[in-house]
Amino acid sequence: MKLLGKHLDKDGSGYVTLRPDDDEDIWHLYNLIQEGDRVRASAVRRVQNVSATGSIESHRVRLNLTLAVARVTWSPSTAAAGEAASFSTDASTSTSAPAHAATLHISGRVTSENPHVKMGAFHTLDVEVNRDVRIEKDEGGWDSIALGRVEESCVPGRGAEVAAIVCGEGTATFCLLSQHMTMVMHRLEVSIPRKIAANSGAHEKGLTRFYSALFTSFLRHIPYSSPTIRAIVIASPGWVRDAVFDYIMAEATRTGNKALLSTRNKFIKVHVTSPHVHSLVEVLKSPEIASQLKETKFAREGIMLDKFFKMLGADEMRAWYGPVHVALAADRGAIGTLLISDDLFRHSERSHNAEEVRSTS
Repeated sequence: MKLLGKHLDKDGSGYVTLRPDDDEDIWHLYNLIQEGDRVRASAVRRVQNVSATGSIESHRVRLNLTLAVARVTWSPSTAAAGEAASFSTDASTSTSAPAHAATLHISGRVTSENPHVKMGAFHTLDVEVNRDVRIEKDEGGWDSIALGRVEESCVPGRGAEVAAIVCGEGTATFCLLSQHMTMVMHRLEVSIPRKIAANSGAHEKGLTRFYSALFTSFLRHIPYSSPTIRAIVIASPGWVRDAVFDYIMAEATRTGNKALLSTRNKFIKVHVTSPHVHSLVEVLKSPEIASQLKETKFAREGIMLDKFFKMLGADEMRAWYGPVHVALAADRGAIGTLLISDDLFRHSERSHNAEEVRSTS
C-alpha cells in the first residue's frame, strides 16, 4: 500500500489517501472503511444526453465521486477458480478463464457536486488494485487501531512470508500466506490413469505430465526468489511431496535456473492428511514450520488460539470470551493474552468503536 496523502486533526478527524498494491491491501481497506465515512475514488458512469430532436445518446464517462458510505462489501480474488487448469490423458493443453483480483464495493449517496451525477444519487464504487482512494472520517474516526492498520499496511517490502504447494496425485494448490491472508494463486488438476500391470506406461506418462505442469505453474505463481519469502512448503499425503521436490530441483538443474537452486534451503516437506487447501492448518501447526516461522504474526496468533482452546478444555474458568466478561477481567487486571477479531472494529456505531479501542489500549 502506498500512502499518497494524509491530513489529520487532533480530534481524530481528517483524511488519508491510499493506493492499494495487492489483494491484501484491499482487505486492509475493507477493515478501514466504515459506515458514515466519506470515500472518494474514480468510477465509470453511464451518461445519457437527449438532443433537440429527441434522440438519446448514451456513453460512459470516468469521473471522481465522493460517497457517504452506507455499505461496504469485499469480493475475494477468483484466481483460484479462474485459473484452475484441467488436463486430459491425451492432451497437454490447459484451459482457463480470466482471473479477477479482489475488489471492494462501496455503496452510498453522492455528497459532492458533479456535472454528470446529482447530489444524493445512490452509487457504488469498485475499488481495485492500483486505484487511488481517499478515506475521510469525522471526529474520533482515526483512532489508534485505524492509524495502526494504515501504518502496518504501508510498510515497505511487506508481502507474503510463506509459499505453499498442497498437492496429491494429480492435484496441486498454490498458495501465498501473508500476515493477514491466505491467497490461493492457482489450482491444478491433471487426470492420471490408474496404475495397472497391463498399462503402467500410461500411468507414468500421466505423472510426468502432472510434474511438468506443476513445475510450470510453480515458476509462474510462486515468487521463490522474493526476499520476503521465508519458506516454501510442499505438503501432501503419502510421498508425493518428495517426488515433487525432486522434480523441481531436477528441472532447475537441467534448465540452469540458479535463482531457484539458491532457494533449496527454503523448501520444507510436510505430511498432511488431505491434498486440499484446508490442510494448511496442519502445515502451520507442524514443528518444522513452527520453528522457522515463530516470529511471524500468523504463527503467533495460531499458537495463542491453540493455547486458548486447550485452556478452555482443561480449565474453562481461566478462558473467558464476550465483551462483558473480558471487560470484567480487564478491570481486575486478569488478562494474560487478549485475542481480538477484525470484525470487532468494523462495528457501525462509533461509540462502540471508541469503547473497544479504549479496552484494548
